[in-house]
Parts: sequence; C-alpha cells; structure tokens
Amino acid sequence: MKEQYIRDLSEGSRVDCPFALRSRDIRSARTGEPYLALEVADCTGRMPAVMFRPGSLDESLPIGSVVRVRGLVTTFRGVRRVTVDSLEPTDGFDPRDFLAAGTRDRDELVAELRGLVRRIKDQRIRAVVRTIFGAPGFIGRFSSCPASVGRHHAYVGGLLEHTVSVANVCLALTAAYPQADGDVLLAAALLHDVGKVDELSADTSIGLTDAGHLIGHVVLGERLLSAAIREAARPLPEQTALRLMHAVLAHHGEREWGAPRCPCTLEALLLHHADHTDAQAAAFMEAVSGAAVLEQPWSDRSNSFGRALMVPVPSAPAVPTAVVAAAGVGSQVSVGRACA
Repeated sequence: MKEQYIRDLSEGSRVDCPFALRSRDIRSARTGEPYLALEVADCTGRMPAVMFRPGSLDESLPIGSVVRVRGLVTTFRGVRRVTVDSLEPTDGFDPRDFLAAGTRDRDELVAELRGLVRRIKDQRIRAVVRTIFGAPGFIGRFSSCPASVGRHHAYVGGLLEHTVSVANVCLALTAAYPQADGDVLLAAALLHDVGKVDELSADTSIGLTDAGHLIGHVVLGERLLSAAIREAARPLPEQTALRLMHAVLAHHGEREWGAPRCPCTLEALLLHHADHTDAQAAAFMEAVSGAAVLEQPWSDRSNSFGRALMVPVPSAPAVPTAVVAAAGVGSQVSVGRACA
C-alpha cells in the first residue's frame, strides 16, 4: 500500500507519493508561460493538479501512467489542488492502490444477473441474451468493467452493479406499464451497456479504448446484439429483433447525449429513464459521500451537479460504509469507492 491517498490530502499537506495520471494538458498563463493542468487519482478519488514551468519530460508523461508526485496541496478558487514541484515515472506499484471497487460481492451480483436472465419468458430472447453473456471470457470482462470513466459507477464491477440495478427498475416498470413487452424491456436492460467491455479500459485508471473514442459503447453493444441475433438457432421474429435493437440504440434518450436514435417505442423510453435514473442516483450518492463523512446535512457545490445537495436523512438507505471510508475532504472532483 502507498503512504498517501487522495482522501487524506488537505490544504497544506506535503505530497510525495505515486498517483495515476488521469489527464495532462499544456496551457498558457496570462504571462504567456506554459503550465501543465493535470488530474491525479488513486482508489479513493481524484484531484486536480498544476505544474508551473514544466520540463519536456513532464510534458510527455503518458496519460494513464503512474507517476511520483511531489508538491503541496493548495486552494485555488475554492478548489483544492496539488501544486506540483516534480513528476517522475515510477513502477513497482500495486494496481489496487489506483482503482476503486464496488462494495457489493461480485459473485452475488453475477448470480443475480443470471436470475434476471432466467426471468425472460420468451426462450428465443433469453437465448440471445445468454449467447452474449455466455461467450468465452465475456462474463469475467463484464463483471470487472467500470460503468463509466467518472460520471457514475466508475469503479471495478460498476458495470455489473449498474446493469443489475437498471434491470430491476425495468421489472418494476413492466408491472406499472403492462403495455410494454416485458421480455424485450428486461433483455434490453441487461444488454444496454454490454458495449462498454470494448469501450472502457481499466488498468491504473479508467479510460477509453480506441474503439471507445471512435465508435462508442452504444454502437459497439448493438453490434454484439446483432451478431447474437444472427447466430440464434431459433430466429427472433423481425419485429421483436427490431424493438430489442432499437431499445439498445436509443437508451441514451437524446442525440446530444450520444443516442443514435431517440426512443420510439415504449420499451426504449422506459429503458432510457431507468438507465438515467440509476446513473443519476449513483452520481448523487458519490457527490454527498464527502459531506456524510463530516456529518454535514449538505454537500458543497464542487460536484458534477454544480449545486449543493442534501445528504439523505438517516431513515433513508445509508451511504455504503466503503464509500464513506473512501471519501475525504481532499477529494474535490469525485470520491472513489473502496480500493480494488
């Protein structure tokens, strides 16, 4: 284990420890001098950093690498950051120090996922879902994949946790809206983010693969689905196949949110709102976790929502212990979960 974590850093702290380099951008100060705007991270969160008068080696450090950071935690416009004196590449680190992990047991979640697949009544639709999850090595990749780079469920196992949550919400929506095809909706919920196994990479930090940058998980997921439909021993009716593919393609809801198509079926509309609700709720709980540590009723405004948020009252489900333990005053942009 390393000696310092993001959660431990407060204003005035001296920093001398390895961190994952999540972003690096060369900018110009008002004087015209170049400086580096950085973001560093570990399994407890991430923090902005700045380095004035960088050298050529500093400017060429690869994003995603682990670097030893030496500097001081300062505050600029109300946000804590590391003012960096020096950066240098390092090795011999423990990857678990840099990637957060979920709090729920992975085997338990996989068992719940399989139970949800069994709830699909139409054997032909169920067979398509099983073809994707049953591909060699796929369930291992899926269950260890994060759900996003930083917005929600951005930790090892986050994709599995998010998928199970969205599928359970869709089961409730099926009961509330019997006009929807429950099998299509549940299958689409289970498959809506399968493209993320090819979109995201997670080594010392979470990032996008080339396919993630150039194509994105929505289209990558629809490709997996289309291939499974083509390979089916018992072909799906054309209308069923189209509704299933449409729900996956439209689950982001709006073009500006990355949806190739906007929802045109009830199943697609319900999936979009279930997906969005779970993502927003998870992002909310991350945003208030720091305030929960300090037993404050409100968070500050330095979160992805851009406003102060009320911490759920004690009668509501508590913030998971591992989330609270990982949160700290020093984590400005996002608070991570327990270390992987």
